[in-house]
Amino acid sequence: MSPAAAEGPVVAVTGAGQGIGRALARAFAGQGARVVVSDIDTASCTAVANELQTLGVPADVTHAEHCTALVERTVAEFGHLDVMICNAGIMQLKPLLELDGKDWDRMLGVNVKGSFLTLQAAARRMLSQPPLAEGRPRGKILMMASIAGRSGAGPIAAVIPHYRASKAAVISLTQSAAVAFAPQITVNAICPGLVETDMWQRMDRDWSALQGVPRGQAWQQRVAAVPMGRAQTPDDVADLAMFLASPAADYMTGQSINIDGGLMMS
Repeated sequence: MSPAAAEGPVVAVTGAGQGIGRALARAFAGQGARVVVSDIDTASCTAVANELQTLGVPADVTHAEHCTALVERTVAEFGHLDVMICNAGIMQLKPLLELDGKDWDRMLGVNVKGSFLTLQAAARRMLSQPPLAEGRPRGKILMMASIAGRSGAGPIAAVIPHYRASKAAVISLTQSAAVAFAPQITVNAICPGLVETDMWQRMDRDWSALQGVPRGQAWQQRVAAVPMGRAQTPDDVADLAMFLASPAADYMTGQSINIDGGLMMS
């Protein structure tokens, strides 16, 4: 690792084995941050950590002890934790009347409880450490929400009610944590739209099947509604995350920011 990288901020990313999380880890590492990669999938966690030549910590965010261990190993390796990105999450398409309690518990367990436990473990550490620099907060926490947690969401809303509820809860949790930890820690949420990842490919497969249309058609219909004229890339999300983690965003907290090519405007 170069001297510049050795002096960079310490950033931990959950769900970093694929998709948006992997893009986040790569983007921060590319800007000289010391990145800790975490994922429930040990193989993908190790692969991304090896690629970035950094620490990988497999963790199931639904267990408090795993979240605490992630923070402790980060601090043991790098001395402190500057930015925690609570990105780990799951998705499922299923009509409302076909959902059962297990579907609901699993979705909110990972997306809401997992985000809460990760945030809590990170905040406990950040509150005990000195500010990032004079006049700056002691740390930053970024939550991964979604425009699905907002109003509307179009026809897909009927088959992702538990996912939408989970992301609405993440937005609410972001606001509560921002109040609880200000001014020592900033807490903001990112709300992506149609991000072209393996997760969305699986969603397209399932949604196309529910609609009885050829695979790929549901995705194309959604992308056609994006004012910017294309699907979102994980790098689009990473660019916003790097801004929120930077000194330029030190006065922002409690915000949930749409980055969706104009699908939702406010």
